[in-house]
Amino acid sequence: MAKRRVSVAEAKNHLPALIHEVEGSQAPVEITRRGKTVAVLLSSEAYQRDKQGEGLVAGLARIRAKYGGKTGFTDDEIGTLREGTTAREFSFDEREA
Repeated sequence: MAKRRVSVAEAKNHLPALIHEVEGSQAPVEITRRGKTVAVLLSSEAYQRDKQGEGLVAGLARIRAKYGGKTGFTDDEIGTLREGTTAREFSFDEREA
């Protein structure tokens, strides 16, 4: 779904309608000034999902559920993906080489 773009003036004049729009569609609305995006209006649900950092495996599971498992990834492939928000620690210390 394409993002909708509105100017700051339009957002100011139609804020209640834009809020209803993002609540219903879950698609964000970009707010622009002179053609440059300066803010994004999104639903609380989308904000919480992004804030929590859903994770790759959980995100793929959600997408597979939405599209009936037709994502091009098998259960085994998804099971081998690494879950987590940070990479393992790595040291360039020559003594550990």
